[in-house]
Amino acid sequence: MLEFEDQPCCIVSRDWAINPSVEASGNLETPENNKNYEDPDSPITKKMRLELGTPTREVANGAAHHQSFDKQESGQILPGVSSLNLTVEGLASLTTIAINGAKAVDVHRTGAKCVPGEAGDSGKPGAAYHQVGLLRLKPGRGDRTHSMSCSDKLARWNVLGCQGALLMHFLEEPIYLTAVVIGKCPYSQEAMQRALMERCQNVSTLPKGFGVQELKIQQSDLPFEHSRCAVQAKRADSSGRLVPCGAAISWSAVPEQPLDVTANGFPQGTTKKGIGSLQARSRISKVELFRSFQKLLRSIAEDKWPDSLRVQKLTTYWEYKEAASAYQEAWSALRKQAFASWIRNPPDYHQFK
Repeated sequence: MLEFEDQPCCIVSRDWAINPSVEASGNLETPENNKNYEDPDSPITKKMRLELGTPTREVANGAAHHQSFDKQESGQILPGVSSLNLTVEGLASLTTIAINGAKAVDVHRTGAKCVPGEAGDSGKPGAAYHQVGLLRLKPGRGDRTHSMSCSDKLARWNVLGCQGALLMHFLEEPIYLTAVVIGKCPYSQEAMQRALMERCQNVSTLPKGFGVQELKIQQSDLPFEHSRCAVQAKRADSSGRLVPCGAAISWSAVPEQPLDVTANGFPQGTTKKGIGSLQARSRISKVELFRSFQKLLRSIAEDKWPDSLRVQKLTTYWEYKEAASAYQEAWSALRKQAFASWIRNPPDYHQFK
C-alpha cells in the first residue's frame, strides 16, 4: 500500500491505538492483559476488529488487505501501520520501502493461513508482515478449511487447465484461461503476476500440451457492487456488524437447471430433515459432477470411449481421475517443482461410485 493510496478502512482514535485498554466497544480487557492484542487470532482482537468495522480479507497472495493505521499530526491514526500491535514503539519502528519514488508503508493483509510445511509469515510491522509466494488455505470462520486460496487455484489452472481430470479424458489439450479481470479494489499488478504466473515459471518436464501460460491480467475501473467496501459505503450511517452472506449462486450456460443456489452449502430450501438426502446435494459437488460424467459415458457406445477409459475396469471417482494419465503426470510435476505443500484430501474421500 502506497502512502497516497485510498485505504478501505475506517479511522480510529489515536488514544485507542496507543492504549488498547481504552473502551472502544463494550468492555475490553485491561492493560495487564495487553498480550491478547498481539495475537491476531485471539477472540478479543477479533471482537475489536469486527465491532470497529474493520475490513477482513481479500486475497491474492500478497495482494490482500487487512486494517492498518499510520500516525498523522491531526491526532488520528490513518491507514498504513499494522493494527495487530498498535504501540508507540510499533509505530516508530515501521519499515518503509520505495516504489517508483512513492513510499510503500504496508502490504494489504490476508487472513489466509499458510499451509503446514510452508515457512509462514513473519508478522513483522509494515511491509514485512507477509512472506509472499506461499501456498495458503482459504480463511474461514470456525474450523480451518482444507480449500486452497483462490490465487493458488488460479495458478494451478494456469498450468493444468481449468477442465479438471475427468474431462481431460475427452480433450486433446487443456482448456486455459486467457485473461483475468480484477474489479476496482486495492490492486498490485506485480503481486497478481507473481501469484498467478511467476511462481510456476520454472516448472518443466510437463506432458505434451501442458505448460505455464502467459495470462493477461487487467483491472477494471468498475467496483464489485456487493463487495465489503461497497456495502460498507452504502451502510455508512447504519449500526451493527457486517458479516458475509451464507448464500452462493452458480450459473452455467446449459438448458436445464442453469442455476445452482445454495445457502450454507446446501441447496436453497433444504430443511434439517433433508440434509443427507439426494436433494441436499449441490449440483457442483464432486458427487453430482461425477454423476454427470457417468451420464456422458452412458450416452456413448463403449467402443467409442477414449483409450484411457477402456484399458482397465474403472469404478470409483478416484480411479476415473487417476486414469487421466497426462493430467496426473502434469499435476505431479507441478507439485514437485512448485507446490510441494499443496493440501490434498485423503484418497478415502474419493472412493465413491
